[in-house]
Amino acid sequence: MKLKDVCKILEAEPVRKVDSSRWRSREVASCQASDLISDMLSFRGPGSLLLTGLTNIQVIRAAELLDFVGICFVRGKRPEPEAVKLAEEKDIPLFATPLLMYESCGRLYAAKLPAGTRKEASPIA
Repeated sequence: MKLKDVCKILEAEPVRKVDSSRWRSREVASCQASDLISDMLSFRGPGSLLLTGLTNIQVIRAAELLDFVGICFVRGKRPEPEAVKLAEEKDIPLFATPLLMYESCGRLYAAKLPAGTRKEASPIA
């Protein structure tokens, strides 16, 4: 599914009014949702969209580390200015939806976008 299709399903708009045409064509393979950085760090990121209500710079750093295809802020939240600046530097698309996280996940699930997976747990010695 393309990022533009996800935005349409979620009624999401880019956080900044910039030319997002190249972002919109990015392929989204799965979706992850969390408001906890510790949970995000257990996700497999490449090709995955992150849904979150966190708006600070740490969420951008986590998305970069995990190679998320983009971030969609739920509940009408907008990221802090420092987070927007870092996302631009790291080429991470940011979108915002007025929908709750629950409804956002439900809509994407109904559209057949699979849930992302967690990293494999380390074997216990």
